[in-house]
Amino acid sequence: MTSVHNFRELCHQHDLAATHQRQVIYETVLSLPGHPSPEMIYEKVRRKIPSISLATVYKNIQTFLDSGMLREVSLHHGAMRVDPNHEPHHHLVCMHCKSITDIEESDVTPVRLRSKLPRGFQVRRISVDVLGVCGACSSIAKP
Repeated sequence: MTSVHNFRELCHQHDLAATHQRQVIYETVLSLPGHPSPEMIYEKVRRKIPSISLATVYKNIQTFLDSGMLREVSLHHGAMRVDPNHEPHHHLVCMHCKSITDIEESDVTPVRLRSKLPRGFQVRRISVDVLGVCGACSSIAKP
């Protein structure tokens, strides 16, 4: 768990005010398994801050994404999911339950772009999503 001092330092590094709400939201992201959605984060945060709104959670998550404190995962798989893992890695995405599991970057053959990129396009990160069906979903009997 992030200490108050560590959280304040992290916010300072990213030019953000270290508010109590932000700390609770950030610590909640770190405490949840996997890649939580804003709704999952909100459900846990409101246990500590009952008056907080879903809009406030979304706004702060977006602030964390914009600052680089968090990363957004699988932009094209439906609802927003966030990832506190800054180490280079890729994802396994279940096409049924939408679960997302990290896989080591070294477990994927290096990705290289062969074609020339459009003028002015700057690559920030290459992310590989492996789409399939997780073990839990594949074990469910089909009618």
